[in-house]
Amino acid sequence: MKLYSYFRSSAAYRVRIALNLKGLDVEQFAVHLLKRDALSAYRAGRNPQGLVPALDTDEGLLVQSLAIIDYLEERWPQPSLLPQGLAERAYVRAAALLIACDIHPLANLRVLRYLKQDLGHDQDEIDTWYRHWVEDGLARLEAYLVAEGRSGRFVHGDSPTTADCCLVPQMFNARRLNCDVGQFPTLVAIDAQCAALDAFQRAHPSVQPDAE
Repeated sequence: MKLYSYFRSSAAYRVRIALNLKGLDVEQFAVHLLKRDALSAYRAGRNPQGLVPALDTDEGLLVQSLAIIDYLEERWPQPSLLPQGLAERAYVRAAALLIACDIHPLANLRVLRYLKQDLGHDQDEIDTWYRHWVEDGLARLEAYLVAEGRSGRFVHGDSPTTADCCLVPQMFNARRLNCDVGQFPTLVAIDAQCAALDAFQRAHPSVQPDAE
């Protein structure tokens, strides 16, 4: 399999973690999202969405991080990234979607670029936007996990799940943009547990082939 990735993309970061947790080897191809020529070539030659990640498999090209992770879970069910039980799985999916659908879209590269280049906001205003929406979303996630009472070392119990694959990249980006993550003790503790695992360490942006 071939993974089209960008070292700092949180969506690609999610898939790298899932692949590592599954013990699956892939060949990585870097797509530099900040270089117009590289992005245009990728869109024209491989993925018309122009987004990462994309996973090239013997069944075709897969796109969108959570769809890719679902594919990995169904094709290689062990070790599982979902707990047993319908309600438990719904909880994990809700936590993952809160990050992927409620936080990430408001603070991703395309949105921040539009705020600056098209709407004329300065960098301080953009950073304020980013921190507001990320901290707002993380506060909702923290409250959700506390209220549900299903978390342990990880978002669900003591085994990493799809939700942890989403949480760790979001926490990385939050810290990189100087968000106050200290107000989310449950998320900080889970993130620390994940950071101790080899699968998460090998997915970190700093150790990717295209890291700058």
